[in-house]
This record gives sequence, structure tokens and C-alpha cells, in this order.
Amino acid sequence: MSTEKETSDNQDNGSDPSRISDIFNGSMNVRSIALSGLFILAVMYTLYFARAIFIPVAFALLLNLLLAPAVGALKRIHVPREVGAGIVLAVLIAFISATVYFFYQPASDWVDKAPQDFRQVEKKLRVLKEPVEKVSEATKSVEKITNVENEQEDKSVEVKQPGLMNVLLYQTWEFVFGLATMLILLYFLLASGDLFLRKVINILPKLHNKKQAVEIARHVERVISTYLYTIVAINFCLGGLIGGSMYLLGMPNPFLWGVLAGLLNFILYLGPTVGITIVALVASITFDSFYQILLPPLAYFIINGLEGNFITPMILGRRLLLNPVVIFLALLFWGWIWGIPGALIAVPIVVIFKIICDNVESLSAIGEFLGK
Repeated sequence: MSTEKETSDNQDNGSDPSRISDIFNGSMNVRSIALSGLFILAVMYTLYFARAIFIPVAFALLLNLLLAPAVGALKRIHVPREVGAGIVLAVLIAFISATVYFFYQPASDWVDKAPQDFRQVEKKLRVLKEPVEKVSEATKSVEKITNVENEQEDKSVEVKQPGLMNVLLYQTWEFVFGLATMLILLYFLLASGDLFLRKVINILPKLHNKKQAVEIARHVERVISTYLYTIVAINFCLGGLIGGSMYLLGMPNPFLWGVLAGLLNFILYLGPTVGITIVALVASITFDSFYQILLPPLAYFIINGLEGNFITPMILGRRLLLNPVVIFLALLFWGWIWGIPGALIAVPIVVIFKIICDNVESLSAIGEFLGK
């Protein structure tokens, strides 16, 4: 009886050992969640402040997955891997240089004519601006009538901004450093081949784990390479079609808009929207007829819609399609962290992560969540 009484007293006083254990475990869970949150914040701030290093590394890793099969093909015809990596890298540099060469002149001409073109747009939009200006003038008149207090002089503090030359020098240096870092790292990745995979396999203790790691790594590398090749080919064809349609519709610099469309299509949803807006703006500058202004952005919209809703799903299959919410969040996150370069590689990063999750059993639930 005394034991039962002591037990009931302990329970009444809240000193039940099981309850104490639950409270302790709960505090540990809260602490682990807090530590995890701090770790995530630390990683985010590290990615943000060290973006000058991480952006070239990310592009080098993606290009390595894209170009590694070419180096492997050269090796199969008895070209040493180091020489093959140099050949592939030289072809890549030549392709980028040629694209920039053909892209620079139309872009420079368009930028030079931009002030005059924007004045033309302003004249065409004057009909829409007049009612807004009248409302604004009426609002200012009401404010003057109702303002009975004495006006006080505003004291403004001028914050000295860095000079244009300093900004240009910093951005140029950062771009050159990033480009050089990416190319050097890409060469070493292509020349080393599967060195890192062999190192990981050597670390694993059991033969079964070694075989499983090799199978997963080979499958993931094959699927990712196929995806990247397919997306690059699709965007290249898309840019060609849009550039050709702009040429047929009489748009100036059709090559410029084709290249821009191909690059922007790497940024799902947001990229095509930006491209259509730019084309509509240029069409409004170039043409006077409403139908002529409407046709270029309409052609862009139709071609991009066919590609996004029919061609790409048919080629890649539903397995590699992503949840639109996940895509939007990825664009927001990587765009905030790394700007335009982050937005360009946001979708490939998510696709690669999904492929890895689909091939690792413990991460299959995450892969299912990321899918469409």
C-alpha cells in the first residue's frame, strides 16, 4: 500500500520518471532543431559571401558532367585523357568565344540605340500616360490645399557611392577570376576522370558496398549526362527556331534574340517570361502596326509553349519533370544567393539532386516530393 501511495504521490508531483525522460527527449529535439537551423543559416551565408568561389566550382562540375563522355570517347580511340581534356576544353573555349563575338556586336548596337528607342516607346505610350499624369496632378493639388502646416526644409544626407570605374574594375576582376577558376578546375576534373569515385570506393569497407556505390554512381552519371545533353540540345534548337521566326517577322538582330531565348530557357517559367517581355518591347519600338507588334511575342510564346508542354516532356519522360513549386522556390533561393548565374543553374541542380534521390533508397521520398 505504501508503495502504491508513493507512486501516486510521485505522479501527482510530476516526478514520474517516464515524464522526465519525455521532457528531456523533447528538449534534445528542440536543441537539435535549433542547431540544424543554425547550420543551414551558416551554409547559406557561406554560399552567399563566397559566391566568387562557389559559382565557378558549380559551373565546372556541371560542365564536367556534360563533357566527360566526349573525353571518354577520345580515350577509347587511344587519345590520352589529359590530351583529350585539353582538346575538349579548347573546343569549348572556341565555341564560347565565337558565340560572344557574334553576340557582342548586335547587343552593343542595341544598347547604343536604347535611349532613342525608349523615347519612341514613351511617345507611343503617351496616350496611356496622360490619364495617370492628370490623376497625379490632381492629387498634388489636393495635398497643397490640405497642407496647412509650415513647410520645413528637408535636410538630406548624401551618401557617397563608389565610382563607376571602381565598380567596373571589381566586376571585371571577379568575372575574369571566376572564368579562369572554372576553366582550370574543369580541365583537372576532365583529366582526372573517375579518380574521386575510386577514392570513395576505396574508403568503403565491404565489397557489397563498393559494388553498390559503383552501380549508383555510374547510373547517376549516365542519367545526368543524358539530361544535360538533352536540355542543351533542346534550348539550342529553341533558340534557332525563335531566331528564325524573328527574322521572318522582320525583327532587328534576330540572332541576338535567338541566343537570348536559348539562354533564358534554362530558367524555367521566369526566363521565357523575361524573353517574351523583351521581344514585345523591341517589337513596339520597331513596328507601328498593332498586329506587327503582336506577332513576335506571340510567336515566341507559341514556340516556347510547344517546347515546354510537349517536346521536352516527350523526350525526357515524366520521371525527370519537376514540381513547379519546387522549381519556383529553387529559382528564388539560388537567384538570391548567386544572382543570374544561380538562376541559370538552379534547375539543373534540382534535377541532379532528384536523380540522386531516385537512385538512393533512403532518399527516395525526397525524390518523390521533388517530382511532378
